[in-house]
Amino acid sequence: MVTSVTKPFFLFNLPMKLTFCGAAGTTTGSQHLLEINGQKILLDCGFYQGRRKDAWEKNSSFPYFKPEEIDAVVLSHAHIDHSANLPTLTSRGFAGNIYSTFATRDLCQIMLPDAAKIQEQDLKYVNKKRKKEGLEPHTPLYSKQDAEQCIRHFVNIGYNRKMQIAEGVVLTFIDAGHILGSAQVILDLHCRETNRKGRLLFSGDVGRGSNDILRDPEPCEDVDWLIMESTYGGREHEHGTQADDKLCEILNRAIETGGKIIIPAFAVERTQQILYSLHKLFEAKSIPEVPVFVDSPLAVNATEIFRLHPECFNEEIYNFLFDRRDPFGFENLTLVRSVKLSKELNENPKASIIISASGMCEAGRVLHHLKNNIELEKTTILFVGYCAQNTLGARIRAEEEKVRIFGKEYALKANVEILDSFSGHADHSELMEYYGRIGGKKEKVWLVHGEPDRSHKLAAALKETDADTDVTVAELGATVEF
Repeated sequence: MVTSVTKPFFLFNLPMKLTFCGAAGTTTGSQHLLEINGQKILLDCGFYQGRRKDAWEKNSSFPYFKPEEIDAVVLSHAHIDHSANLPTLTSRGFAGNIYSTFATRDLCQIMLPDAAKIQEQDLKYVNKKRKKEGLEPHTPLYSKQDAEQCIRHFVNIGYNRKMQIAEGVVLTFIDAGHILGSAQVILDLHCRETNRKGRLLFSGDVGRGSNDILRDPEPCEDVDWLIMESTYGGREHEHGTQADDKLCEILNRAIETGGKIIIPAFAVERTQQILYSLHKLFEAKSIPEVPVFVDSPLAVNATEIFRLHPECFNEEIYNFLFDRRDPFGFENLTLVRSVKLSKELNENPKASIIISASGMCEAGRVLHHLKNNIELEKTTILFVGYCAQNTLGARIRAEEEKVRIFGKEYALKANVEILDSFSGHADHSELMEYYGRIGGKKEKVWLVHGEPDRSHKLAAALKETDADTDVTVAELGATVEF
């Protein structure tokens, strides 16, 4: 365990502050800095995702703090837009603890080295262009070894267990229902200088509830200040209860064409949720028996980790697992690790379902499947999750006539289907319900993790519901005192 350094008492001369260092005005790069009693605590440390140039510039620097000045990090969950810049932080001088749930730590152990690998692959293309322009090559932000060193900083806490992580700061994780191990972060604060006490809740990413695999988000009591995500403010999903019926309809229609069904899916939670739905559909003989391939080493490893954490499952999956049935496996499923088999999938003309990362189509093997199949009218591309602005996934979802893959332009002739009922994020109504279940005064609310239009729509709805609460859409780089 890495031991945090307690700062001298004479530094306790500042009010409590929050600085929004990422995921403000956008949905990626989650980083929020809490300052209390002369200490600095970082909530999440994720990658910004978007245009390559912008992503590189934003991920390669920490403009609002110095890594060595951070006393502790609290990680809400393992998605890369919340976790993937942690190895950059540790390699540049952060020496404290990273607090997370047990499942989040296990997922980060495979996801952070994978992020290092993707950087190396991505920079090969970028540096070819930079060389032609006479520019110096970029180097990866961190290596696989840096990622492994980062994992040594993790300190794990179970749900609903209290731990003092700094002077005047007590941490509790409660279930967020978003992905395996995802947590809402409760910080009970005591500012020594002002003798002010109160509870700060950071929502992390809020799940929809009634998830096929996970438990519902847990309500929190006695909240004074709230940092809340707003990804789907002003937008409603299809009802989650209709997900399997809609999936069945799409798959039957797609299988009739005889083409491939490519499902770009996040390796963690979304892939496992799709596998469980397919398992049920095949078992009920609702769709024809076609081969299913999970073509993502990360997703394969993540699926194994899921089996290790029954404490995160809802009652249905928990019982399914202990009835000696595999919720994430069935007879016609192949888990693909080798590059050779992955390439062979593109040479096979028969109908099949290929689930491959990344969900936003920004990296990974899904790019090869898209490149080989996107210009075929019999191909179906099925999106089952959110795609941030300026990502390839967002362009395909918008059905742009042409898209660029590996620097080359391709005509989009494939059929595009969108099934947001599988989304791991609460929609507008669900966010409002989540807010309504939070107890306490809720003096101040800061909305983060949302495109500006989404955040402002949620802010307007919250103000109408709760006129006495100060609701603000967080701005990147802004510092607020509370």
